[in-house]
Amino acid sequence: MSSDAVTSPSSTGGTSGASTMSDLDRQIEQLKRCEYLKESEVKALCQKAREILVDESNVQRIDAPVTICGDIHGQFYDLKELFNVGGECPETNYLFMGDFVDRGFYSVETFLLLLALKVRYPDRITLIRGNHESRQITQVYGFYDECLRKYGSVNVWRYCTEIFDYLSLSAIIEDKIFCVHGGLSPSINTLDQIRIIDRKQEVPHDGAMCDLMWSDPEDIDGWGLSPRGAGYLFGGDVVEKFNQTNDISSFVGHISSSWRATSRCSTTRS
Repeated sequence: MSSDAVTSPSSTGGTSGASTMSDLDRQIEQLKRCEYLKESEVKALCQKAREILVDESNVQRIDAPVTICGDIHGQFYDLKELFNVGGECPETNYLFMGDFVDRGFYSVETFLLLLALKVRYPDRITLIRGNHESRQITQVYGFYDECLRKYGSVNVWRYCTEIFDYLSLSAIIEDKIFCVHGGLSPSINTLDQIRIIDRKQEVPHDGAMCDLMWSDPEDIDGWGLSPRGAGYLFGGDVVEKFNQTNDISSFVGHISSSWRATSRCSTTRS
């Protein structure tokens, strides 16, 4: 086997397979130019990504410092600017909090670039699931149609939506900062309850997994019905109780900008 073959997950490599590291680097550079991959390359990339993601926790632990990124929604050039400002992976450690696709014109290139970086540098980029990482939602808000338009079939959409099922539901930075795409759930009191969820499925219409992706913080006391028809609204008192129960200092959910977690107990905007 050549010295540049992909052998095992690490901060500088991907997983075993026929593709060499140079092939993966080429694909990353191609995607950075906003050029989409061949269908066969997408299939192989998704297979490698699944081998990595299947071993990650529903509450994936991350070391600080890390830059936390909110919704990208297919805005490829915003993603490029984020890397220009925040630093390229793997020099910068990144947490992307879901909603990679839909609405923007470049959901394919955006998600596949993030996925390729995940395979190349699995310990330096973490991807968690948002409510748009869903078969049903992507058929309404653009990703399905984009895949069909760019590839002439729905195969790439199927490969990507299968990967959605393997994405972590949340992350915790230095065991102190809890991060989730949406918010909290009245069905969940502890992180251990999140850890035992079977995440390898389409996003349910209700229940704990749904709430993690759909709930929103609001200036209320306790819980409220969400106007979005899924998840809940929740107040600061709910967050405070959750933090105390789980011995964590901060909660990060439903953001649309970038933050950098610099220590165990603080986040600063970047």
